[in-house]
Amino acid sequence: MIALLTLASVLLLAAVPQAESIVIYTGWERHALVGSDVRLSCSFFSWRWTSEDVTFSWSYRPDGAKDPIAIFHYAGGAPYLDNKGPFRDRLEFVGNPARRDGSIIIRNLDFSDNGTFTCDAKNPPDIVGRSSSVRLLVFEKVPVQAGVITGAIIGVVLGLLVLIVVIYYLMRFLVARRVFTLSVSKKKGKGKEGSQQKQGAPPSAEQQARLKAASDKKKQESRRDKK
Repeated sequence: MIALLTLASVLLLAAVPQAESIVIYTGWERHALVGSDVRLSCSFFSWRWTSEDVTFSWSYRPDGAKDPIAIFHYAGGAPYLDNKGPFRDRLEFVGNPARRDGSIIIRNLDFSDNGTFTCDAKNPPDIVGRSSSVRLLVFEKVPVQAGVITGAIIGVVLGLLVLIVVIYYLMRFLVARRVFTLSVSKKKGKGKEGSQQKQGAPPSAEQQARLKAASDKKKQESRRDKK
């Protein structure tokens, strides 16, 4: 059983690099203004060293269209630009194949350039992998991205949470300080009462009368004894 599991593991490890030997990356979505230029980035990860036969290919599918059209190809150390398609004289290769970069720039954008751009790369012998796509949206004014709004909301919520925590601990500090002050004042009051009790309260009029009567009786008895 262990031998079968070991054999299956070896086969799986051998199969994974063959199925996904190269991974290609592009952005997910790009926003740009009419008349401006936009850079569409494309790079890849491969377990192999960068081959001299590395290739990059870009295709474009306009919004509403079913089939993509090829607009750029890099092979044999040279770029090949499309001179007949919608990006003729507007597409420029700015990548560095030695650094696994196949980026392009599209200049003087128009509303008709809205669509999906797909990049594919090969790094022989790593030639199996999934292409990656980026969607281009051309606007007259670039809208605020949802990520910016989400980030602002998260920032406000975190700020409120921090403020609530600060207020909570401040209230706890004030309450603890108040309790401490009251306890100290009570101890001082008890100390004064105790000292008064130790010193004793002055005798009342009745007690003074009794004491005087007792004193007079003693004086009388002492006089009788002398006689």
